[in-house]
Amino acid sequence: MRLIIGGYAQGKADYAAGLLRGEKWVMAKGALPREEEVQGKIPVVDCLHEWVRERLLQGGRPEEELSAFLDRHPDCVLICDEIGNGIVPAEPFDREYRERTGRMLVELAGRADEVVRVICGIGQRIR
Repeated sequence: MRLIIGGYAQGKADYAAGLLRGEKWVMAKGALPREEEVQGKIPVVDCLHEWVRERLLQGGRPEEELSAFLDRHPDCVLICDEIGNGIVPAEPFDREYRERTGRMLVELAGRADEVVRVICGIGQRIR
């Protein structure tokens, strides 16, 4: 699994597309790709943070759901905005979302084969 992180609009998805040049892949934005779409392709999850937020709003368990997805697709690419480097949100839900997303990223980074931080479209491998 590869994890690509960075700030908003820093070129993370384009960076991922460059990494996967020549490969067959399918990208879902703010969602996990459907199993029927993956079939022999590398699944790419863009805007993982949006998916986490939506799953929390729906009462889901994003940590468990993502872990199961990774078990089925260990070759996937996850792309996520860094959302914990700013002002602490005033709303309790927003604080929980930020906290859980950050903790998920810590776990994902530990599980990843490669972690890249993208700034201004330039990837810097940090693991």
